[in-house]
Amino acid sequence: MSAREIRPARLSTTARRRLVHGGLITAALVYVGTLVLAPLVGIAWAAIKPGWAPWKETLTSGDALHAYELTGIIALISVLVTAVFGVMVALVLSRDRFPGRGIVSAVADLPIAISPVIVGLMVVLLFGRGGWFEPWLTAHGIQVIFAVPSIALVTMLICIPFVIREVVPVLEELGNEEEEAAKTLGASSLQTFFRITLPNIQWGLLYGIALSTARAIGEVGAVIVVSSLIAGQTETATLYIFRLFEQGHDDQGYIVALTLAAISIVLLAGIEIFKRREEKELSS
Repeated sequence: MSAREIRPARLSTTARRRLVHGGLITAALVYVGTLVLAPLVGIAWAAIKPGWAPWKETLTSGDALHAYELTGIIALISVLVTAVFGVMVALVLSRDRFPGRGIVSAVADLPIAISPVIVGLMVVLLFGRGGWFEPWLTAHGIQVIFAVPSIALVTMLICIPFVIREVVPVLEELGNEEEEAAKTLGASSLQTFFRITLPNIQWGLLYGIALSTARAIGEVGAVIVVSSLIAGQTETATLYIFRLFEQGHDDQGYIVALTLAAISIVLLAGIEIFKRREEKELSS
C-alpha cells in the first residue's frame, strides 16, 4: 500500500471554516460564562440562600431606602445631562471638521481611560478645601464637595462618554443627506433634529442611556473620594454595599448588589427586546 493511500483525508475548506467558527463561538461562550455569568449566578445564589427574611430586613432598612433613593436621583441627573450633552458632542464630532477635533474626541474618552479615583480627585481639586472655586462657593454658602452635588458631578463626568460613543457611529453611518434635504425644504435646525436626526439615532441613544444608567448606579471609586460616606446622607447604594461587607453583613450586601445588577440587566434586555420587535414590524 502506497503512502498516498494511507494518508488521512484532509478536511474540506467548508469543514475547516465550520470548525474554526465553532471554536470561536465556544471560546466566546466560555469567556462570557466564566467572567460574567458565573459571578452573577454566584451573587444571586448568595443572596437567595439565606431565605427571604434578610430580604425584608434589608429592603425596609432606612439606610437602604435612602441609599436607593440617592442612587436613583444621581442616576436620573446623570442620564439627563449625559443624554443632552452627549448628543451635542456626538453631533459636533460626526458633522463638523475643525482644528483640534481629534483632541476633543480624545478628551471625551478621558473619563473611560483614567481611573475613577482620579476623576474624584479632579473634582476635589476644583471644589474642595483650597480648591480653585472653593472661596467663591464658601462666600455664597454653597457646598459641593462631600455632598450630593459632588457625587452627581463625578458620576456625570464618568458617564458622558457612553452616550457619545454609542451615538457617533450611528450618525457617521447615516450621513447627513436626510438632514440637508429637510433644510432645503424649509425645516429649521430644531425641526430637523427632532424629526430626522433624533428618530434615526434613537436606539444608539437608548443604548448609551442604558450604559450610563448602569455605570451611574454602580460607580464606587470616584464617589468614595468626593463623599464623606455618611449613612443616610451621602451614601449611595454601592457605598452601602461597601459598608455592609465591612461590617460583616454579607447576606445584605449580596442582596443590594443583586438588585443593582438586576436593574442594569432589565434596562439592556428591555431595549434589545423593543429594538428587535420594531425591526421585525418594519420588515414585515
